[in-house]
Amino acid sequence: MRQFEKSFLQQEALPEAAIESAVEIMRSGRLHRYDATPDNPGPTALLESEFAAYQGSSYCLACASCGYALYVAMLAAGVKPGDVVLCNAFTLAPVPGAINNCGAIPLLVETSSGLTIDLYDLEAKADQADFLLLSHMRGHLADMDQIATICQRYKITLIEDCAHSLGAWWGDQRSGNFGEVSCFSTQSYKHLNSGEGGLLVTDNPELIAKAIILSGSYMLYDRHLAAPDPSEMTRFAKTTPNYSGRMDNLRATVLRAQLPELDTNCARWNQRYAVITEVLAKVPVIELPDRNQQERFVGSSIQFLLPGLTQLQMTAFVSDCASRGIQLKYFGSEEPHGYTSRYDSWEYLGQSYILPATQQRLNCLVDMRISLTFNLDDCRLIAEIISEVATAHG
Repeated sequence: MRQFEKSFLQQEALPEAAIESAVEIMRSGRLHRYDATPDNPGPTALLESEFAAYQGSSYCLACASCGYALYVAMLAAGVKPGDVVLCNAFTLAPVPGAINNCGAIPLLVETSSGLTIDLYDLEAKADQADFLLLSHMRGHLADMDQIATICQRYKITLIEDCAHSLGAWWGDQRSGNFGEVSCFSTQSYKHLNSGEGGLLVTDNPELIAKAIILSGSYMLYDRHLAAPDPSEMTRFAKTTPNYSGRMDNLRATVLRAQLPELDTNCARWNQRYAVITEVLAKVPVIELPDRNQQERFVGSSIQFLLPGLTQLQMTAFVSDCASRGIQLKYFGSEEPHGYTSRYDSWEYLGQSYILPATQQRLNCLVDMRISLTFNLDDCRLIAEIISEVATAHG
């Protein structure tokens, strides 16, 4: 019986340039983002400028995490305690957690067959909220043209959670360029790796001014390069609190070295994704989510469903794959496991949701990370083992 021996949690080594620049920063002792000199604005300010240019955005703010960036983004966009914020039911816990952190109330929206936010349910609930925190969960992009139309029709402010969709496109527009403000993750298992980290982008000068102050700028506005004129910040300096959540120079310098390689790595992920899907698409008991032709995604993970299996059979399937070295996450488990939880385990939200379409999909949904440490032969072996186990259970 064939086994897979490599770890699903092993990251690729950081580029030598990242290691060298990190050592240089540590030797300098200048880890704090505002520890800059007149001739050297520091890695964090430079990262913000370079990421804004990559994304095609006017402004950028580097934060301690994507969850913090989402929190700051919502506050700066005007979310207040008691406000209702629309949100995907299929997402990870930090997304509703960021809404809760604002004192706002999540209104969860059903999940489509493509694992994106369900547009029919979104429109049905759209008149109940002024904000939509749209999660591109696992890099699946909803029809962004329709999202934009719905938001415009109901005067909803769109905030994009692009933690899983950095480098992806909808048509000729990058993921993250549809909302009033968008946030990206640089946690270790995302497309850029600084352990933890978040990047917030927007074209709105008032919003970024508030976000910079919220992040803890201490009136050092002139040390931001991807920002409006400091006078924009002074307008809000005395009315906006400091919630201290800045990125530091060590993480920023590591990210700067990775940014030039991002598009190359996105192509490498898609090569691996294509090998795996080629095998799994031939397995009768496996269903792959639909992908819209307008979507140019980044296949850094793969999701698939086994709709003919019960929850008990799904648990056995995941366990049998694990015994052969294939680590899968199952979203149908009634108890949270690791990074995986579902909407009915977020009891702190204080309300029960009836979401039959989402529940039906999560009951048979599994998720697998695709590491760049895997070569194409590894990916073929992984898919063939999954195929064998799924066929045995089907």
